[in-house]
Amino acid sequence: MTTSAASELIVTPPGLAGVVVAETAIGDVRGAEGFFHYRQYDATRLARDHSFEDVWHLMLRGELPTEAQRGPWEADVAEALVIPEGLAEQLGVVMRAAGSDDPLVTLRTALSAYGALTGDRPLWDSDEDIKQRAALRTAAVVPWLVTAAHALASGREPVAPRPELGYVASYLAMLTGRTPSAEHIAALSRYLVLTIDHGFNNSTFTARTVASTGTDLSSCLVAGVGALAGPLHGGAPSRALDALDEIGSVERAEGWARAQLAAGQRVMGFGHPVYRTLDPRSELLKETAIELGGPTADLAVAAEAEVVKVLDEAKPDRPLRANVEYYAGVVMQACGVPREMFTPTFACSRVVGWAAHVLEQSRDRKIIRPRSRYVGPLPE
Repeated sequence: MTTSAASELIVTPPGLAGVVVAETAIGDVRGAEGFFHYRQYDATRLARDHSFEDVWHLMLRGELPTEAQRGPWEADVAEALVIPEGLAEQLGVVMRAAGSDDPLVTLRTALSAYGALTGDRPLWDSDEDIKQRAALRTAAVVPWLVTAAHALASGREPVAPRPELGYVASYLAMLTGRTPSAEHIAALSRYLVLTIDHGFNNSTFTARTVASTGTDLSSCLVAGVGALAGPLHGGAPSRALDALDEIGSVERAEGWARAQLAAGQRVMGFGHPVYRTLDPRSELLKETAIELGGPTADLAVAAEAEVVKVLDEAKPDRPLRANVEYYAGVVMQACGVPREMFTPTFACSRVVGWAAHVLEQSRDRKIIRPRSRYVGPLPE
């Protein structure tokens, strides 16, 4: 980081890489160690041992629920999952008007409409109780919005939430139209918990930047969805699975990887801007994919080893390992999530993390306003 004497501006690295822009008590990523945590807890252990609702409580309320707190909290979540009939009808009109076959595009429009229809108030003018209730309610509506959008794009009527099943099972039931197995609920729960938060990633930083203006919660979350839609962020799981389709068999994996590098193409599913060792999310999802079984999981494991050999040879100074997207698609597909719903499913978990960050940012009461360094023609 250098300082320009002429402009007295601090010039940061491209992409703000390594630059600390805020303080947070929500979580952190230790890239050199291959470790990340939510609050004071190892995130991968939370994914193994706790429900999505437990971790939601941790993100929003700052602690895992006690036995006494768990029942009332799960009741609050179940109540939030229910979409009032009149509101569902209004949102259905909005989603049909959006006219998109991409559930994430429709989500942006529907989430914005949801905020307006429910009277979402500016964070600047809201007390903590109002913010907490808005965060719970708005995050809870996202699974229905994305599954309803998917159903409408497919010419089907949306399926109502089943809050008695719990957050993850209700989502799968709305998406597939059937009651999911315990195996699929547990597997998808792991994925959703692992992706609730991950440091100051692009979409989280975007949501916090908007939150710093004091605007309403829905506007902040819509901004997060817009960032998540990019192929370098939430759009990667489907592309990693597309790569496995191209590979087809383990015998083709080495040649495919070499061809990607020769063409200057990014090897989707490998490497991460923060991790310089194994991605702990990928390791747990790999284990989950193996437990679920199937030819795609078998191919993914075998192809990973071959691709890593090629990457180590080509980039010996920078280890590139499978990231969360590589096995995310394998796990979601095995659970019945169609490929076009991978990123919307990601949004169903990450919206909980965004909401927690938005509330934290709203307590700062200072707008985020960086500067740019002008490099164009000098004014006359």
